[in-house]
Amino acid sequence: MTQHAHAQGHDHSHAHGVSADADRRWLRGALFLLTGYLAIEVVIGVVAQSLALIADAAHMLTDAVSIVLALIAMRLAARPARGGYTYGLKRAEILSAQANGITLLLLSVWLGYEAVQRLITPPAVTGGLVLVTALAGIVINLICTWMLSKANRSSLNVEGAYQHILTDLFGFVATAVSGLIVLTTGFRQADAIASLVVVALMLRAGTSLVRESGRIFLEAAPAGVDPDALGDHLCAAEQVVEVHDLHIWQITSGQPALSAHILVEPGGDCHKVRRSLQELLSGEYGIAHATLQVDHVGEQGAPDDVLTLGPRPGPAPEQQGEHCADAHGPVHRPGPHEH
Repeated sequence: MTQHAHAQGHDHSHAHGVSADADRRWLRGALFLLTGYLAIEVVIGVVAQSLALIADAAHMLTDAVSIVLALIAMRLAARPARGGYTYGLKRAEILSAQANGITLLLLSVWLGYEAVQRLITPPAVTGGLVLVTALAGIVINLICTWMLSKANRSSLNVEGAYQHILTDLFGFVATAVSGLIVLTTGFRQADAIASLVVVALMLRAGTSLVRESGRIFLEAAPAGVDPDALGDHLCAAEQVVEVHDLHIWQITSGQPALSAHILVEPGGDCHKVRRSLQELLSGEYGIAHATLQVDHVGEQGAPDDVLTLGPRPGPAPEQQGEHCADAHGPVHRPGPHEH
């Protein structure tokens, strides 16, 4: 290998444990059950004057919408990359997850307001009807929760639909308890209190979905991956002198990607370094989609110039060489250093 040889590697094999067809089958089954019971619950909620039942029905509607969005997003994400969409439409799933989170948050605000109003002025509630309906809802949601647990929940899209239904399950439990209290004690505020429990669960699930989808849209590193620690790990590899322009992000949920510029010692084997670093990333960090630009120190300027990536006293910028004059993010070198 000559002094000026360099290597770029791009490893992007992916493994997914559950097929998209299996995911869609489970989602469609849950959608069928939800929509059928939703219509029944709306009618009973109006007859029984139960906000808790209406809240559950409204949440069940968002469950159904979330599954429809998930199914559409899965179909879009399966399309091959072409034209200007070089990653395809994989982030359609993240858009769906974010829409699920936002609808949960908006709905929780409206239901929270209604619950407070009913807490102050509680209407007459038919406790027995509420109890029976809620118990039936628990059964329906248990079946739907089981169905979605069989799908690939590493997808934030599927996880969003799952969180919708799981939250609804807990809501039905709270509603059943409120119906029992109203039936046995006549304490009408129990219905509003159960609604507030549902609101709290919706806020928690919605916030989590919006936060996680937002991290992907903002190109943040995957949760649990420290870019500084990873950069130091790469820099500790044999023959590596410096790592900079290190970027870690997620194409979509479960598909992390990385790019970095690696400098190796003069005369080092660029291709060997690249292969060993890609094996490290895939084996220890689960990052199979990695693009590494590997160069020798001094290829495009004096060795000291190559390693000086930020402003410093000395020669004018045009005399320092053209190699990464404006690096993105911290520079990693062997030994103690600031990030």
